[in-house]
Amino acid sequence: MLAIGRAMMSQPKIFLIDEPSTGLAPMVKEDLFARVKEIYKQGSTILMAEQDVSFAFDLANRNYVISEGHLVSEGTAKELLADESLRTTYLGM
Repeated sequence: MLAIGRAMMSQPKIFLIDEPSTGLAPMVKEDLFARVKEIYKQGSTILMAEQDVSFAFDLANRNYVISEGHLVSEGTAKELLADESLRTTYLGM
């Protein structure tokens, strides 16, 4: 949260965020996700690596599934969720 706050002070056009929810308590995670959504709604572009698929899909226009450094699939949340094999193997859904 502190790093995001510090970044906001410079009014960036793009945020690069790597696994922001790692190790956070559920309530803190929800608050963090709300803040990231606010940043997005203010017009900043966000490039984020995140394992919480539901959050990433809720926010992203475009999604990329990467496994062991290789691109497995890409598309909108709707497109990726339509692939049952992808959903069960990589997305845990």
